[in-house]
Amino acid sequence: AWEQEAAKRGLSNFKTTPSALKAKVSQQALDLFSDLKIMNHIEVEARYEIELEEYTKKIQIEGRVLGDIARNHVIPTAIKYQNTLIENVKGLKEIFGSEFEKIGKEQIVLIREISGHIEGINTNVEAMTEARKTANALTDAQEMAESYCDAVKPYFEVIREHCDKLELLVDDEAWTLTKYRELLFTR
Repeated sequence: AWEQEAAKRGLSNFKTTPSALKAKVSQQALDLFSDLKIMNHIEVEARYEIELEEYTKKIQIEGRVLGDIARNHVIPTAIKYQNTLIENVKGLKEIFGSEFEKIGKEQIVLIREISGHIEGINTNVEAMTEARKTANALTDAQEMAESYCDAVKPYFEVIREHCDKLELLVDDEAWTLTKYRELLFTR
């Protein structure tokens, strides 16, 4: 509803930070700043460049940290828990023979599910890293910011979703990081 109202009033509605920042250097904005003697066009453009670089650096750091946490904390913890489940299934097979498939069905499903999320994290972290490399090769600050926004940032949600699923699957005792629900309900 508010988007329609904004459009009706002729107001802009930028969906991303890079596109919103671009509005700062529109001719209309430059004229406004200049006419009101707030800043000249050089000062406005300098601030614009700084804000683009700041945005890019924040997304870059967030991507690196996300990849680091996913690969160095989440995945190893998931693998350790998965190995515990595998040992459990091996024990069931040893004790129950062919009947283990029925008895250990839930563990086997869990092992597969964990494997899928580990693969999802690895695949997306690698793709995100490649997208970051591509973005870093750009020389124009606006293009770099847009590349980080459009090509790098979308991986954050996908990677986080896999990590969140693993957080729910892995035993609390095995999970090394603070779980989300613990952040909410721990005093």
